[in-house]
Amino acid sequence: MFCTDSEMSGKTTIKGNPSQYVKLNIGGCLHYTTIGTLTKHDTMLRAMFSGRMEVLSDSDGWILIDRCGKHFGTILNFLRDGSVSLPETSKEIAELLAESKYYCIAELAESCNKVLFKKERGEHEPICGVPLITSQKEEEMLIGSTTKPAIKLLINRHNNKYSYTTTSDDNLLKNIELFDKLSLWYNKRVLFLKDVISTSEICCWVFYGHGKKVSEVCCTSIVYATDKKHTKVECPEARIYEETLNILLYESRNAPDQELMQATSSKPPVSGMSSYTSDEEEERSGLDRLRSNKSNNQA
Repeated sequence: MFCTDSEMSGKTTIKGNPSQYVKLNIGGCLHYTTIGTLTKHDTMLRAMFSGRMEVLSDSDGWILIDRCGKHFGTILNFLRDGSVSLPETSKEIAELLAESKYYCIAELAESCNKVLFKKERGEHEPICGVPLITSQKEEEMLIGSTTKPAIKLLINRHNNKYSYTTTSDDNLLKNIELFDKLSLWYNKRVLFLKDVISTSEICCWVFYGHGKKVSEVCCTSIVYATDKKHTKVECPEARIYEETLNILLYESRNAPDQELMQATSSKPPVSGMSSYTSDEEEERSGLDRLRSNKSNNQA
């Protein structure tokens, strides 16, 4: 339990273990958070909840702060994570700026000021931005630093050893178009990356959750035509949609339940990572199952 100088309603000082929860009433908006979150940064809230300042509480133990509570959830998220998405409109950003100044959260106030300055000058950040990978180190840094799940499209037409099949060029374009659509739909929830310099694959989708590779969809295979080998590129849309939906399960801080992952996947995961190959391998696998079932029935 945290300690107070008075058990009755009125002014009191609070000091307790960082893991202890406190109840906050911010202008009628109720919040429940830990002392550790409130004292994580050097702000007025740290002074209020480390025993250096008196706070007002009611008879039910709610700490009363006479401010608008509209943006206090955003402020709590900033204290937890060190960064936060700002509101869309200038009016709401200005409101958040006022609250940031009141609570002496300098870094958040600076971010609000920068965005408001850009808006006043008519400068706007792109709503959907897809980074182009320039190195392996940059890729690791981007994936490791984001709190979002990530999807990377590795596409490099010049990595082929053999001539392409007649439909491969169209399927390469289909993969690019699908990637663009997904990035438009899910850019607020997923980090999208494009790799056009890697020499390891021609067309491959890689899915990341919590900074680690979860699965991949390889869209290329080698096929035989007469006496020559050809490179075949496919666009397995259903599989890509499936893995995209699965990767959304990594939005939460906890890893998704494996039973849920298996229920939403057409294949059971192998060693914690699923991987897909070409349609020919799918067909061969299906034929093998049919032959096996036929043999069992005859037996």
